[in-house]
Amino acid sequence: MAWDDEFDDEVDPRASARSTRGTSRDGHAVRRAAGAAGIAVGAMVGVVALVVGAVVAVTAIGMAVRPEGFASPSADGPHIGLPPTSERPERPAEEGDGSGDTDASVPERFEDVPGIPLLEPGFSSVDADWTVRIAAATGIPERALSAYAHAHVALASEDPACDVDWATIAAIGAIESDHGRHGDSSLDASGRAVPPIVGRALDGDGVATITDTDGGALDGDTAWDRAVGPMQFIPSTWARWGSDGNGDGVADPHQIDDAALTTGRYLCAAGSMATADGWRRAVYSYNHDNDYVARVASISQGFAASVR
Repeated sequence: MAWDDEFDDEVDPRASARSTRGTSRDGHAVRRAAGAAGIAVGAMVGVVALVVGAVVAVTAIGMAVRPEGFASPSADGPHIGLPPTSERPERPAEEGDGSGDTDASVPERFEDVPGIPLLEPGFSSVDADWTVRIAAATGIPERALSAYAHAHVALASEDPACDVDWATIAAIGAIESDHGRHGDSSLDASGRAVPPIVGRALDGDGVATITDTDGGALDGDTAWDRAVGPMQFIPSTWARWGSDGNGDGVADPHQIDDAALTTGRYLCAAGSMATADGWRRAVYSYNHDNDYVARVASISQGFAASVR
């Protein structure tokens, strides 16, 4: 789930389920101890407390310096190259006998072509044969894969230093919504999740507490915010980062092209992903959880390995 920076101080959705054990000991038990045996026990407790304190301190320092922490030191993205592209041809000039008849094989609008995001004519489009082949190899639906690949191509031009790749974006899509197939949802030809994918209310009950920020416009909830769409954006995050990935003039978190491009831009905002540390930092920014970082690494590497 993508978080808006202004909510970084809120409770992590998983945090409230974690124990908050301290390292203090019952002083009454120590005071009741007497003689040499009591002193020995007290000394042992003191040593243990010092060791525990040192470990906690070192871990805290490590987390502060390396947000990805020690839980995923080997986690890294596949850093794979661009998918092959081809220039989308310009629409042919209308031909006819003046009666208004035109070539029926030419779609009236580019969005009439299933599985192809609505982009400006001439935009480098991901090769259709590649999409079919990689979808079969990875199990990623073609419509979702097309969106991930287009985001990769767009960001390679927009922010080449970022080095985000389609496999990393796809791994996040796999975890967040099974590529738009969560529950009884699926992506239609336009790339929109139907029915919309909406997460649980962020009401503080085992999750973060985020009161409504969008008047229910995206999530249908006027009391609490909920993560929405195939990439599970919180409404406040979408308000800041939402992008139009299919060129229809609307940034819609429920539409996979828009959501995939927004995911890529959100990751790139954390800095270059060209190194392991940079890659982990970017994915950690998407979901502040080390296990999540490790899962994205494993899934994205699996996607890359399946197409080599």
